[in-house]
Amino acid sequence: MYDVKFETFAIGGSSYNIRSLQDKQQFHDPEGTAENIGISSATWSLFGNVWPSGLILADIMSSYDVADINILEVGCGLGIASLITNERGAQHTASDYHPLADEFLQENNRLNKLPPLHFERCDWAEAIPSIGLFDLIIGSDLLYEPDHPALLSQFIDLHSSNSVKVIIIDPGRRQQGQFTRRMEGLGFAASFERATEKQAQSRNFNGKILQYSRQS
Repeated sequence: MYDVKFETFAIGGSSYNIRSLQDKQQFHDPEGTAENIGISSATWSLFGNVWPSGLILADIMSSYDVADINILEVGCGLGIASLITNERGAQHTASDYHPLADEFLQENNRLNKLPPLHFERCDWAEAIPSIGLFDLIIGSDLLYEPDHPALLSQFIDLHSSNSVKVIIIDPGRRQQGQFTRRMEGLGFAASFERATEKQAQSRNFNGKILQYSRQS
């Protein structure tokens, strides 16, 4: 069985209790559920750790205007940003490919006395009509595999509303440029912001905040 830990993070003036894996060495797949969908022992634990990029996304969502928009977090992992928007009453769907992501997400909702959050297990290689279209699509540290730019941009395109914004927090993955080119090829206008000194110090983050928008 895997080991877990509990930590408290200050986000947007509030404190959140987060249950995560003890470290990046954890692995528990006795029935081969993760292996059967292509998640190796080397990458199994990635979903269950707190990453600087995820905290930056949570910081942004703590003050983002979420009124009257439908939000999707892709590759949510522990889904800390999703917890924030859930607390703020947003129309929000969290998604991930990992078979344990929903369990950790709902437990963290419970720890913070928040209502259950809608979750969908998503494979970026497939459109999922049941989840619908979204006005804001968010994610953090998603571009770590060579095929991710193509898969993620395609998935975003398929689930974007007529007027959509996309925020991706990237720590400096080399696929970042390829992803932006693919998004621009799909008609998205792209911009980015580098990490501020405060973000570098408080979150140990030195990457970029990637932003894309499209009006149909």
